[in-house]
Amino acid sequence: MSRVLENLEPKPLWNIFEDICNIPHPSKKEEKIIEYAKNFGEKLGLETIVDHVGNVIIRKPATPGMEDRQGIILQGHLDMVPQKNNDTDHDFEKDPIKPWIDGEWVKATGTTLGADNGIGAAAAMAVLQANDLMHGPIEVLLTIDEETGMTGAFELKGGLLKGDILINLDSEDEGELYIGCAGGIDTFAYIKYKEKSVPEGHVGYKVEVKGLKGGHSGLDINLGRGNANKILNRVLWQANHEMGLELSSIDGGSLRNAIPREAHAVVTLPKKHAAAFEEFVAGLETTVKKELGNVDPGVSLVASMVDTPKFIFNKRATRNLVNVIYACPNGTLRMISDMPEVVETSTNMAIIKSGDGKIEIATLQRSSVDSAKDDLANMMRATFKMAGAKVKQSGSYPGWKPNVESPILKAMKDVYHNKYGKVPAQKVIHAGLECGILGGNYPGLDMISFGPTIRNPHSPDEMVNIATVGLFWEYLVETLKNAPKK
Repeated sequence: MSRVLENLEPKPLWNIFEDICNIPHPSKKEEKIIEYAKNFGEKLGLETIVDHVGNVIIRKPATPGMEDRQGIILQGHLDMVPQKNNDTDHDFEKDPIKPWIDGEWVKATGTTLGADNGIGAAAAMAVLQANDLMHGPIEVLLTIDEETGMTGAFELKGGLLKGDILINLDSEDEGELYIGCAGGIDTFAYIKYKEKSVPEGHVGYKVEVKGLKGGHSGLDINLGRGNANKILNRVLWQANHEMGLELSSIDGGSLRNAIPREAHAVVTLPKKHAAAFEEFVAGLETTVKKELGNVDPGVSLVASMVDTPKFIFNKRATRNLVNVIYACPNGTLRMISDMPEVVETSTNMAIIKSGDGKIEIATLQRSSVDSAKDDLANMMRATFKMAGAKVKQSGSYPGWKPNVESPILKAMKDVYHNKYGKVPAQKVIHAGLECGILGGNYPGLDMISFGPTIRNPHSPDEMVNIATVGLFWEYLVETLKNAPKK
């Protein structure tokens, strides 16, 4: 198979990343990439451990003269978000990602690229492979299932890691050091429905929302992008109340931590309202386009007549669904008081799907303040309960509290200043890094996160800036060379 990225610098990192692209590794399906990482460490003759859930730990001794340095854990995750465009034929469990170079960026063909977190994992493995670097004791920790539940981080047992400092390689802006992150919790709601016969005189329509940018439900939540599920529900709610619309099926979003880009529903309504319905949907598309402006200019809202479906939901289920989706908050709720440019608390209406007599709604709440996260989760639970839904909450993970006195923070600020003549930005990220969980299992760890510039993660528009990958690698190498002493 021809290599696309082999001439990019640093070559070892890009070659490993392209290997990763060639191995299917969506969340929950990481068996092949786990085996690759295991073989990688063993072929280098390094101590390699695969724990009970599939986390891979590889240890490399200090280089001569660096034995007095604190041990550093380089940490990333092995899974990727599987998102593709509707017109892309791709099976994430079987097909390789197809990277290509577009000027200053590396992108994928019609799918997510997996630079989140393939670049970070590749950098850690390139450190293991290199024989010309200066560093103290190194451990590489590659976790599984970060994107759909942080299972690897949650399941990592205490006592396995030996290092003093954890450097997470899963941030997405070069020149920025992250010292804190949001915690999160998933709230699921289930509304049961009964199948009813379609009334006489009803016609069928498929209503579709397409063309949105989507993106990461943490990093991009403050950009004002459209949520396909919320936009679709504007059609359903109003037409249900004014035109007798009934639901037959609904399908919107696909990932708990991605802003939904597409959603559709099959509906019926009295034939006498057909023309008015089509006019209403066309008018609402114009309205939404104006609302979103240049933030999400590609939005499309279309109602197409289809064969009348065989059944519809009972009226109460439809009414409860459209009301509760309208009532639930979505997007940014509060910014951090001391850092007004950073989101503190948010929620994402991620997935709505129907089938087998049940409608499932998946949402994700995030906050850097644990009490605010819990309060928002309670708000979501209460709202769903008022619609008669069964509610389940799971996957709660803590935020990572910043430590401005961190020794690795000071060391990395000094390295960056000495190398580039400026001080890196010091930030808190509104996303669920694994640091909060790992810090709970290993409370003595000094932690920090950094990475190259990645745009549009969790969407088929994902891309990584080539030049910043080089800067990221140089910065990592210098950091290892200048790691704090024991």
